[in-house]
Amino acid sequence: MQLNRHFCDLLSAFNAAKVRYLVVGAYVLSYYGRPRTTGDLDLWVDSTAANAQRVFRALGNFGAPLEGISPSDFSSPGTVFQIGVAPSRIDVLTSLTGLRFPTAWNNRLRARYGKIPISFLSERDFIRNKRAVGRTRDLADAEEVERLLKRKRVHP
Repeated sequence: MQLNRHFCDLLSAFNAAKVRYLVVGAYVLSYYGRPRTTGDLDLWVDSTAANAQRVFRALGNFGAPLEGISPSDFSSPGTVFQIGVAPSRIDVLTSLTGLRFPTAWNNRLRARYGKIPISFLSERDFIRNKRAVGRTRDLADAEEVERLLKRKRVHP
């Protein structure tokens, strides 16, 4: 897999600042075995005040344009902060439909992006989110991960 330098830099900045985040979206689907083209990396951050401060600091260290943005923006539900353009766009989200961050964090799966340790949304939480969103593409993604899980149970 070809690694995106911008993704590596931001993930490293998040890790250095001890940001609590989960990789969500199409990268999760790819991780579970169904690669899909995407133009962005979606990162869901814990929206506690302390984590919001860490997110803001990490984004500053990364070089993100923070004019007009404050740490409190990352503790407000529904915030979507976008950096860059596809295929290197990064979306930082403070909420995810149908899920609570503390529960998803406890269920997370640990992996690596190159040499960088990251955490992914669990299969079950991925399915729960996609079903809660309810769009045709999201429902198809949920069904695909369910099929992959069944296959994994049959052929470990």
